Amino acid sequence: MNRRKPFEINGGAVMPGTRARVDIPVSTLSNHTPVNLSVEVLHGRRPGPVLFVSAAIHGDEVIGVEIMRRLLRAAPLRTMAGTLLAVPIVNTFGFLGHSRYLPDRRDLNRVFPGVSEGSMASQLAHIFMTQVVARADVGVDLHSAAIHRTNLPQIRLTPGNARLEELGRAFGAPVMMESKLREGSLRMAAETAGVDVLLYEGGEGLRFDEFAVRAGVSGILRVMHHLKMIGGKGVPKAHGVPVRAARSTWYRAPRGGLFRGYLALGDAVQPGTVLGAVANAFGDVETELVADVTGIIIGRSNLPVVYEGDALFHVAETARAEAAAEGISAHLEAAPLFDEDEII
Repeated sequence: MNRRKPFEINGGAVMPGTRARVDIPVSTLSNHTPVNLSVEVLHGRRPGPVLFVSAAIHGDEVIGVEIMRRLLRAAPLRTMAGTLLAVPIVNTFGFLGHSRYLPDRRDLNRVFPGVSEGSMASQLAHIFMTQVVARADVGVDLHSAAIHRTNLPQIRLTPGNARLEELGRAFGAPVMMESKLREGSLRMAAETAGVDVLLYEGGEGLRFDEFAVRAGVSGILRVMHHLKMIGGKGVPKAHGVPVRAARSTWYRAPRGGLFRGYLALGDAVQPGTVLGAVANAFGDVETELVADVTGIIIGRSNLPVVYEGDALFHVAETARAEAAAEGISAHLEAAPLFDEDEII
């Protein structure tokens, strides 16, 4: 019987049945502190696909880091097949500075695939693409809403990609949205390289959201089970079929003032539903936000002080909004309560 080959990365080798943390040099700070792209490599004894999971491409999206922390402690991974490449923090610069961007003010998710001698963002994108993404068969990229907004757990997938549709259903998030590829994004560069990527959205920037964290961990484990990388023991079962939506609508502040939202994530709306209101500080002028589509709320602002044009509610358009909202309630109710030592 032929023994499985080691997984080679950054000039080293990870033997079958072992795991190792690999620090790939990225840059050096002005005080001589090195910056690395740290990858946890879990190389199973048995053959199987190579899956990469990444978080914090945007440095303020910390929820993916917590998802990764719990994933790497999950019992089913002890006997996995194939190879898992886990990158909890892609954008170290932004993560340390509590910022979405890099120090050069570039958005890392707009410069892929990058070049080896370009800007700081472009160099980091190039290293991540060549050392991790291009080595994988499929990936899961973890994101959250920006600061002051929150997202219902959802999967974004490329329209017309049957494989991603299948993996998205296996992930089992409450909502599955079609999202076109953007120039310079990780998803576009990865798909050009032949690597399909699921994009997970959940929670808010610089905050943990327990429901979104659990949905992320459970979804990745279900994808790994679907890919036959792990067995079914210890993998949470999905509750219901994800809500499928091809379009969505943003509702924006009609004026500057004080925002009061009347509805929560997962609530159903229909034409005529009052989502919230924006009033002035004196209380004598108030404008309501009224829905004009049927769907469910998948994102909303948490900030009460708004400017005219600020994005306040994100509604996924779906014909069966009430049934979809009931399915999302099942997701919420089915989520297990974690012990305190599992959360800290």
